[in-house]
Amino acid sequence: MTIEAPLSKSKKNNLKIYIFVCILIGVWFGYDGYFSEKFIQKHTNNDKPDSTLVFNRKSPPFFIAAGVLLGVYLLAIKNKKLVADENEFVIGSKEKIPYSAIQKINKTNFDSKGFFLITYKNNNGSEINRKISDRTYDNLAAVLDKLVAKIS
Repeated sequence: MTIEAPLSKSKKNNLKIYIFVCILIGVWFGYDGYFSEKFIQKHTNNDKPDSTLVFNRKSPPFFIAAGVLLGVYLLAIKNKKLVADENEFVIGSKEKIPYSAIQKINKTNFDSKGFFLITYKNNNGSEINRKISDRTYDNLAAVLDKLVAKIS
């Protein structure tokens, strides 16, 4: 039986909030820097803009670009998940760890802090530690139970 842990809703929602805030700040600063006559008059001395007005004129493209990049990042990771199937543990779509390669699972912090550590050997024979957190994935308790059952 395959058990999946999709990307957590809180991570997706936080990214959506960051996107909204970046775009909102970009629009707000752009409005203040170019269209708000009261703001422009307040921050102009002898026909020379002060640092606040200059910032409000130059920063909107960067804030909007940050919002767009966060949106692209959200689209790239929205289907990311952990899969514990019968033969291997799959992180994302690229990292596949056979159960025979897993050396230990440290779950002492899972109940209190919401993460566990997996130590495994990769194809080169080097030891790798992976921290898997419930802030990143939902349904992690079921995946952890499956992992423990498979390596025991």
